[in-house]
Amino acid sequence: MMNKKILTLGLMLMAGLGATAQVSLVNPVPQEVTTAGTALFEAPAQWKINADKKRLTGYIYDALMTASPEAVAKADFKVTIGVRGDSKVSRYKKYIPKKNEGYFLKVTDKEIVIAGNDEKGLYYGVQTLLGMMKEGKLEACTITDWPDVPFRGTVEGFYGTPWSHKARLSQLEFYGKNKMNVYIYGPKDDPWHRDKWREPYPEAEANRIAELIEAAKKNGVNFYWAIHPGVDIKWNEEDRDKLMAKLEIMYQLGVRSFAVFFDDIWGEGAKADKQAALLNYIDDNFVKAKKDVAPLILCPTEYNRGWANEEKGYLRTLGKELNEGIEVMWTGNSVVACIDKPTMEWINERIQRKGYIWLNFPVNDFVRDHMLMGPAYGNGLDIACDVSGFVSNPMEYAETSKISLYGIADYCWNMEEYQFDSNWQKSLRNILPGNTEALETFALYNKDLGPNGHGFRREEGEEIKELAQDAIAGKAGAVDALEQKCKELKTACDILLVDETNPQLIHELRPWLLQGKLLADYGTTVCEMKRIAAKKTREYTFQNFENLYAQARSIQKQMYDNENNKAMLHPYQTGIKLGTKVLLPTVQRLFTLATEEYNGINGTNLDTAADYNPFKVKSTVKQLALLPVSVRGSDVTVASALEVINWQAGGEFVVESDRAITFQGMDFNFGVNGAAKHFKLELLVNGQWREVSLLHYAENDPVIHTGNELGGMTASALRITNISGAEQQVYFKNFKFIKR
Repeated sequence: MMNKKILTLGLMLMAGLGATAQVSLVNPVPQEVTTAGTALFEAPAQWKINADKKRLTGYIYDALMTASPEAVAKADFKVTIGVRGDSKVSRYKKYIPKKNEGYFLKVTDKEIVIAGNDEKGLYYGVQTLLGMMKEGKLEACTITDWPDVPFRGTVEGFYGTPWSHKARLSQLEFYGKNKMNVYIYGPKDDPWHRDKWREPYPEAEANRIAELIEAAKKNGVNFYWAIHPGVDIKWNEEDRDKLMAKLEIMYQLGVRSFAVFFDDIWGEGAKADKQAALLNYIDDNFVKAKKDVAPLILCPTEYNRGWANEEKGYLRTLGKELNEGIEVMWTGNSVVACIDKPTMEWINERIQRKGYIWLNFPVNDFVRDHMLMGPAYGNGLDIACDVSGFVSNPMEYAETSKISLYGIADYCWNMEEYQFDSNWQKSLRNILPGNTEALETFALYNKDLGPNGHGFRREEGEEIKELAQDAIAGKAGAVDALEQKCKELKTACDILLVDETNPQLIHELRPWLLQGKLLADYGTTVCEMKRIAAKKTREYTFQNFENLYAQARSIQKQMYDNENNKAMLHPYQTGIKLGTKVLLPTVQRLFTLATEEYNGINGTNLDTAADYNPFKVKSTVKQLALLPVSVRGSDVTVASALEVINWQAGGEFVVESDRAITFQGMDFNFGVNGAAKHFKLELLVNGQWREVSLLHYAENDPVIHTGNELGGMTASALRITNISGAEQQVYFKNFKFIKR
C-alpha cells in the first residue's frame, strides 16, 4: 500500500506541475505505476500485434485498432496482448494482478505488453494505453492496475426528458474509455419502463435498445434494463407472469443484465415481503435458469435512511428474505447525499449485504434552473470494501454530465488516491481541449444547486468570496477587481458560444452562456455605479449614475426575459441561473448599496431593491419545508418534489408574502386522484384564516382546483392542511397560484 501511494502521488505531482508525463493523461488514475524516469518518445507509426488467434477479433482488438499506429506484420515495434492463460503472455503471468478486471501493462521504446487477468482487464489495459497516447507520445513504464469497486457507472434514472439515442451511444463510448462497466437504463419518463411495463416496446424503440446493447458490448459495459412495476402491480400470478414475459422479451432483444425498481411509490407495490418474493422468483426462474444473466438489482421503496421505517422493518425484511446475490440500491442518508463509512455500516447491517450506491449527483431534475458542472466530491475515500456497486444519476444534459462522471470513474477505480480538484481540471480538458480555460471560467459559476428541497449544496465562488466581501465593505481596489472577474466571465461565454469542437456541449450550455453574459454585463455596470456613487458628486455625462442605473435595470429585465424564453427552456424548467452563491448576490448587494449612497447624496428616490422574493415557504411537512418559490410575472410557483411525500395528519404547507396580494387563480397537482377531500385550503385575510373550497374537474384528473370564491380575494398567506386524520402519501408535482 505504501508503494502504491508513493507511485500515485508522483503521478499527481507530475500532473500538477504541468509535466508531460503521459501516464498523467490516463483516467482513472492507475493503482500502481513505475516509470523509468527517461524522456518521452514518439509513439510508433507502425506496430505488429502479437497475440493468440482468439484475441485478433472482438471488441478488445477493435479498441486497439482505434490507435493511430498502423498494424503491420513486419513492423519493428511489437504490441503483445493477452489474458491470463494465453500463450503469448504466459511469461508475464506473475505480474498480472489476481483481481477481477485487473491488468499488467509494460511500455518500452521497443515493445508494449498488455496482459489482463480477464477479458475486461485486457480491455482496460488497452484503454490505458490509448489514454497515454492521446498526445502522440509514450513513456517507459509498468502499470499494475485494477478497480476498487466491482460495478461502476451510471443509472439514467432522472425525471424529465430522457437522453436521446445519440447521447446514449456517446455515453457508452465515454464509459468504455474511462473504465465504467455499468449503464442502467431506467428513465422515469420511458412509459415501457414504468407506466406500460407490461407491454412490449414498439418495434422502433426495441431496435434502438438492441443497438444500445451492442454498443455497450463494444465498450465493455453491462447494459442493465430496469423495469418499474410498483405503481400498479398486483401481487398475483397474472402480473408476475406478465413481468416474466416482459423480461423474456428484453432477453431475446439481447439484454443480459436486469434491475427491478420500486422507488417513489406507495401502497400495495411498496410491501417488502412481496417485493422480496417477486425478486426471488425472478432470480430462481429467470436469472439462474438462463445462466448468462448478471446478478439482479433491486431499487427498494425505502432507498434512503431518512425514509426508513425501523418499526415496520422494511429493510430488515429485504435483508432476511432476499436471495443472496441480489443487489440492493441505496442513495444514502437522504435522497440526495454523499456516502460515507457510517452510511454503509448502517445500511449493510440491515440488508445483510453490501449496498449498491445510487448517487443522486450530478442530477438536476429538482433544480432545473441550475447547470451542475462542478467536481464529484464529498464521498468517503474508505468505503471501497463496503459497496458492491456505485452508479451516478446524471443530468438530462448528457454531454455536460460527463464533467462530473469523469470524476466518478476515477473515484470508483482508485478510491483512496482520488483527488477531485486535479481530476476536475483533467475532465475539463477532456471534454473541451481547445477552450479549456474558457470552460473552467464559466464552470466556476455553475457548481452549486441553489436552495432546494433536499438541502444539498456545493461549493461555488470560493475563489472570489474574499474579494466579494471586500467590495461590499468598500475596500480600495476590490470593486475594480470584481469588475475584472465579470469581464472574464463575459469573455469566456463569448468564446464558448462559437466553439465548434463539441457542438452538443455548447447546445446544452447555450441558455446558461447567454445568461452568463448578462450577469457579467450586470456586474460590470454595477461596479461602475459603485465607483461613481463613491465620488459623492452628481455628474451629467451620458455615462452618469442615473444612466448606468437605467442600464442595470434593463439588464435585470433582460435576465428575467431570458429565464422566461420558452424557446430556450426544456419542459418543466424553472429558469436559468448561475453564480447564485457568491457572484450574483454580491452584485445585487452592490447595486443596492450604490443606489442608497447616490440617493443620500443627491436627494433622489431611485428604487434600491435589486432582486428579492416577497414569498417564502414554511411547512411542518419535512419534505416540503425547503422547497424554493419563484415568481414569473403574475405566476408564483413552488418547485416540485419528485419523491413520495409522507404528509402527516395535521401537517401544514404555508406560502407567506411580505404584503397582501390579490389572488386570480390557483391549481396544484398532488399526483393522486380524489386527493382534494383530504386537504383544506385557507387564505389569511386581515389576520383571519378563511377557507377556500377544493375540487377536481374529473375523477381521473389528479389536478386540484379552487372554488370560484378565490378570485379577487386579497390575502398575505395561504395554508394547506391535511385534515384526513391519517398520513397521506402524495406527490408534489406542481404548485402554482396567479396574482393580479
